[in-house]
Amino acid sequence: MKVLEINNYTKDYGAGKKAADNVTLSVESGDIFGFIGHNGAGKSTTIRAVVGVLEFEEGEILVNGHSVKTEPIECKKDIAYIPDNPDLYEHLTGIQYLNFIADVFGIDAVEREKLIKEYADEFEITSALGDMISSYSHGMKQKVALISAFIHKPKLLVLDEPFVGLDPKASIVLKKMMKKLCEEGGAVFFSTHVLDVAQKLCNKIAIIKEGKIITTGNMDELLGDKSLEDVFMEVVENEK
Repeated sequence: MKVLEINNYTKDYGAGKKAADNVTLSVESGDIFGFIGHNGAGKSTTIRAVVGVLEFEEGEILVNGHSVKTEPIECKKDIAYIPDNPDLYEHLTGIQYLNFIADVFGIDAVEREKLIKEYADEFEITSALGDMISSYSHGMKQKVALISAFIHKPKLLVLDEPFVGLDPKASIVLKKMMKKLCEEGGAVFFSTHVLDVAQKLCNKIAIIKEGKIITTGNMDELLGDKSLEDVFMEVVENEK
């Protein structure tokens, strides 16, 4: 089942430069899909359109068959999105913020308490949930944002550079949570610069350069006996 379909998505900011140029790809249930490219390649522009933050005129984006343009609320019910620099409500405590997100998605008291405890223990921040978010480090804020994303069990988890700022143990916990979400029928679509992580974690990838998808497909088929780093350099050089 296709959880995310991007069809001919184009975003032009003017001056003749397209930040995204006819981007087409699909993410199916169970996929951990890596979105790879240089800074400015079009990753964040595409991701922000998928989650409904950035308006667009050309192309279509569907989440579980619902149009991001015409059915934004239906799409957002199925999505959890963590940008590269999460912007949380700093006047709340960690637990207040998590309860607020749980309220938004209609998660009952018993279920939210169980999941918040499980994820907070995993990320080792349980003792800090009563503290103000304004007192948290960047890594702590990222952990709270990740817990808020997982507690409503999204069908599509969208992450922009999720491993930046996480300590090694938290990175391992996040990878485990991503895999579990996909085993339960969800899907993950995330951008990363860390090619080694993408190679080990993803079953599918797309490489974007100057707003255009230059290769996409199953990881094993694309790599053969090469590393993702080798393939990335080859396809980027060949596009010059």
